[in-house]
Amino acid sequence: MRIFDPHIHMTSRTTDDYEAMYAAGVRAVVEPAFWLGQPRTSVASFLDYFDTLLGWEPFRAAQYGIAHHCTIALNPKEANDPRCLPVLDELPRYLVKDQVVAVGEIGYDSMTPAEDTALAAQLQLAADHGLPALVHTPHRDKLAGLHRTLDVVRESALPTERVLLDHLNETTVAAAREAGCWLGFSVYPDTKMDEQRMVAVLKEFGPQRVLVNSAADWGRSDPLKTRKVGDAMLAAGFTEDEVDLVLWRNPVAFYSLSGRLDLDVAATAPTHEGNSILRGAPAHPVPAGR
Repeated sequence: MRIFDPHIHMTSRTTDDYEAMYAAGVRAVVEPAFWLGQPRTSVASFLDYFDTLLGWEPFRAAQYGIAHHCTIALNPKEANDPRCLPVLDELPRYLVKDQVVAVGEIGYDSMTPAEDTALAAQLQLAADHGLPALVHTPHRDKLAGLHRTLDVVRESALPTERVLLDHLNETTVAAAREAGCWLGFSVYPDTKMDEQRMVAVLKEFGPQRVLVNSAADWGRSDPLKTRKVGDAMLAAGFTEDEVDLVLWRNPVAFYSLSGRLDLDVAATAPTHEGNSILRGAPAHPVPAGR
């Protein structure tokens, strides 16, 4: 089983996770820029974080045979903090980087006017840079949030077929699908979808344009949830081809819209900015390209 996790926050995870993910079949990930768990107080902290997503994290992933790309954006939660808004002016220089395969996470947290403005501005940046968009639908008032999201997307220059609506569930999938967007589901303990609910959605709506992710981060999460969904699909009677479509070909198709997706894991330099990662390296590192 080959797996592409299209939404996982590896900055929050350990090298043990990379090793376990590779053993489970994960060969590629996309790491969206997101909220770090406490407020950032300046634009400079965003820039250091973006540089980490473009440099250190791909280096770390490659040690375990996993291709790493990212999405860059001002996330919805911090769009409400005036100290963070100037980061919007800094985004264009990051959106031209080869490792950036979408603008994201953008969207809604609390559905405020500030979030409206940030979402519209970043959808325009996606259109301007020829990138798709990864859109975070809110965790509260999900159906109302989805409709508000779709209203802004339809008013933008970015076609719906270049938008991935993430954190969907049973209440939002039909409207998202009807709008022509890609359908993202986070399988995450307690607060989002689980494997059996995901299988039920796939039975009802089919596997076309569906992406399943772990959204694993600093919270109680599980970077192997993608594999667990694949196993649950097989147990429920889905074919290996349908599992491959959901867990590999769909995320490849969506992020290939950027024109930048490269799934080869190239050999890295011995160090990144002086760090060899030896303290966290496996005894027998995975050879590049496997």
